[in-house]
Amino acid sequence: MTAPEFELRLAQSDADLIAAQRLRYDVFVRELGGDGPLVDHVNGLERDAFDPFYDHLILFDHARAGSPAVGVYRVLRGDKLNTAEGPDHFYSEAEYDLRVLKASGRKLLELGRSCLHPDYRGGAAMMYLWGGLAKYVEEHGIEILFGVASFHGTDIEALKAPLSLLHHRHLAPESIRVRAQPDVFQLMDLVPEDEIDRPVAMRAVPALIKGYLRLGGFVGEGAFVDHVFNTTDVCLIIDMSLVNDKSRAIYAEVKS
Repeated sequence: MTAPEFELRLAQSDADLIAAQRLRYDVFVRELGGDGPLVDHVNGLERDAFDPFYDHLILFDHARAGSPAVGVYRVLRGDKLNTAEGPDHFYSEAEYDLRVLKASGRKLLELGRSCLHPDYRGGAAMMYLWGGLAKYVEEHGIEILFGVASFHGTDIEALKAPLSLLHHRHLAPESIRVRAQPDVFQLMDLVPEDEIDRPVAMRAVPALIKGYLRLGGFVGEGAFVDHVFNTTDVCLIIDMSLVNDKSRAIYAEVKS
């Protein structure tokens, strides 16, 4: 692969949004087997009713032939809810009760639809995306980031060790602890902590979730089994006041 020519920016046009939706289709539908009521299989676009309201942070590689979009984040600030520019609720409220966050009086940012093209995983692309996200957080004074992150598959028995590890070791403080909605609540506390093989369980945790944990992130209580998208979701919460200096230094380096 030739040296990348990265450009990171917010979507500025319908063409940018389509590029993001095309990448999401490749990852979430073709690769992971997901679907949805508004997914456009004819044109290869993964989309939903929330897309028009969200900002889309897109990483382009202009050295790549064909569609240059290689990474994407979809974000929504809490101050855009119930305005002409925003929906009346967050996407993740279908899965999680967010009242504890919404009542906190702190500036919120929902993260979602994060994905990278397979050729760009494990390299600099994720750091570019996180650097852009850090700049967005700083510009808007965001205090708490949150959003669902996924394990591939819906077999809870196969996921019981990593889910239990997250519950025992990374459960959010009560002041920011969201819970899966009662009608879809999937228990995460499935294996006693002293019976978990921690290295094996952590290897089963997706890289994106591990990245959030390294930043000092937490998980909410309970998981959500999404049969439409063929995933098991947890809710990640990052309180920016608790992010350690080392992580802030990494962000500063990426942004410079």
